[in-house]
Amino acid sequence: MKAEQNELLTRIGPGTPCGAVLRQYWQPVALAEEFDPAYEPRMAERPLKAVRLLGQDMILFKDDQGRWGLLDRDCPHRNADLAYARHEGDGVRCPFHGWKFDATGQCLDTPAEPLGSTLCQRVRQRSYPVIEQSGVLFAWLGEEGQQPPFPHFDCFAAPDTHVFAFKGMWHCNWLQAFEVGIDPAHTSFLHRFLNDAPLEAIGDNAAGKQFRSASMGEADGQRWPMTRIMREFHRPDIRFEPRPWGFQITTLRPMTDALTHVRVTHEVFPHTFVIPLSETLTITQMHVPVDDTHTYWYAFFTSFDKPVDKAAMRAQRVQFIEPPAYLPKAGRHNQWGFNPKEQREQTYLGMGEEDINVHDQWAVESMGPIQDRTREHLGTTDKVIMANRRLLLQAIETVRSGGKAPGMADPALNAQMQGPDTVDGIAPASQWAEWWQQQARAKRERAPWQATVKTTA
Repeated sequence: MKAEQNELLTRIGPGTPCGAVLRQYWQPVALAEEFDPAYEPRMAERPLKAVRLLGQDMILFKDDQGRWGLLDRDCPHRNADLAYARHEGDGVRCPFHGWKFDATGQCLDTPAEPLGSTLCQRVRQRSYPVIEQSGVLFAWLGEEGQQPPFPHFDCFAAPDTHVFAFKGMWHCNWLQAFEVGIDPAHTSFLHRFLNDAPLEAIGDNAAGKQFRSASMGEADGQRWPMTRIMREFHRPDIRFEPRPWGFQITTLRPMTDALTHVRVTHEVFPHTFVIPLSETLTITQMHVPVDDTHTYWYAFFTSFDKPVDKAAMRAQRVQFIEPPAYLPKAGRHNQWGFNPKEQREQTYLGMGEEDINVHDQWAVESMGPIQDRTREHLGTTDKVIMANRRLLLQAIETVRSGGKAPGMADPALNAQMQGPDTVDGIAPASQWAEWWQQQARAKRERAPWQATVKTTA
């Protein structure tokens, strides 16, 4: 890749071509739990915090009527920092001269001005729409009034009881963070376990142990652990095909003449992937640029079976990722927990089994803040990476020309933003295509909440 192309794809601040594309999509700005006094006691006194998204600094607050306000952080009077504003229930007031703004950004008061002044009626701070979905607050940073309808993917269609959301910070550019998730080949190496353990059922508390679980289906009458499949069949046949939201990715690992391991995942443009975690859980993970060199991943765990145990899932994850900034405890500062003895005897990477997020974190952070793609040498297994970059370059040119970005940004496609189905299992080699669709359909039909979801299919 040429250096100028790499710059084009990675810079996302205001006024950049790629930033203009990303601003045509709803973007996560915070977890709802960040405003819950049970987790963040300071919010009981002052439900307001500074946030940074797509290189922009803003404040996010909740007023006494339950409305969310997302405003530019610099006061429109003389640009003092509204992160220190007084929260007054119906709005926030800048301590510099007392100018007050409501959740829409409208100025309510300019108390130092002469009596009868109408200045406040003519002042409005830029505000951004905010909606809450599945435990996450989403913001629209594009042109006012131009936001597309919200998608109907499973993680947003399922009831609150069946979805758990969490996030974590990676110190790197958004694109390299996303590209690890649409790379089917890396799991056989980066997440490789050098030995198998007794199979464990994946429960709601699962975090890093999905590779200790059994893959769906049987091989020679036995349930095989994912660790063995990923280790022994490490030359995948990777295929992808367009979908309204991006790509469907099918990864085949032929095991015998009669059996094939099939894994179906999805890339949802511009920065989301959907993968199976177990036979009844999926992960929808977004990679949201804070700025050019920091990224928050937001993960939605959706159950097609029983309700999720949110307290247990959160407790497991805060061992490794610490609120309120949701920073991982492992990183470059401590070599991501690297243990050479473990690398020789237990795992291919040597960075633990309990939290496989740190495996991906090492891969993307070790590339540097912004990967220098002029130095990479891509192979056959990078076909999805290359296709996604082409799609992104095309989207940049389309938006530059005044057109609409693809997928979720296009209101005409909104009715098709449903599902998508995933699977991970051992299938009959000659009938894997029919098999995975049958498994996906059965999982969906068993979901206790599926009957309440409106579909347009």
